[in-house]
Amino acid sequence: MKKFNISLTLALALLMVVGFGVATYAAPASNELVIADFDTGDKPNNIGGDFGGWDKDPNDESQGTQMSFDTDDSQGEASGYAIRLDYDVDSPNPAYNGFWMKLNGEDATAYNTLNFYVKGDAKAGYTKRFKIELKDMTNKPSAYIVSGVTDQWQKVSIPFEKFRRIENWNSLNELVFVFDDINSSPKTGSILIDQITFSKQ
Repeated sequence: MKKFNISLTLALALLMVVGFGVATYAAPASNELVIADFDTGDKPNNIGGDFGGWDKDPNDESQGTQMSFDTDDSQGEASGYAIRLDYDVDSPNPAYNGFWMKLNGEDATAYNTLNFYVKGDAKAGYTKRFKIELKDMTNKPSAYIVSGVTDQWQKVSIPFEKFRRIENWNSLNELVFVFDDINSSPKTGSILIDQITFSKQ
């Protein structure tokens, strides 16, 4: 009887240890952080950050970027929204404008790649090249040129190492899409952006 009690006690102790282990087991961190999927058709982004269009000179009516929400047909059917950017850098003055998004000090040290989907509007026309800038809390822009845009959705993945001026990946401030009169051809058109993420690849 004593032997049985000892065995039962050991079995209960083992169950408690196993149960405790299961209860405290933490799943591995996700390999992807969604910054913005725009599926609500409203602000803020998925990490609480604001976003919008910006102009170099709001008083210069010959240039600017207008932001709007557009139906996302990237999966072959309506599945939320994408951001539509109607840009115009056809100006007698130096022209650049675009789209900004706050990252709210996001810690990106668990990731190594910036991703997003992009396509041009075939009817409105679109540039095949534009610039993006990533900024940490020093607010110094670290730029990268995106090229090869088509009128079909495609995924753009940019390794963090391409953003050479970022000093602190543990506190990011802003992501900026830039249209300018040097890289943008044609100088007026429409680009759609969707599903901005950080990932580990």
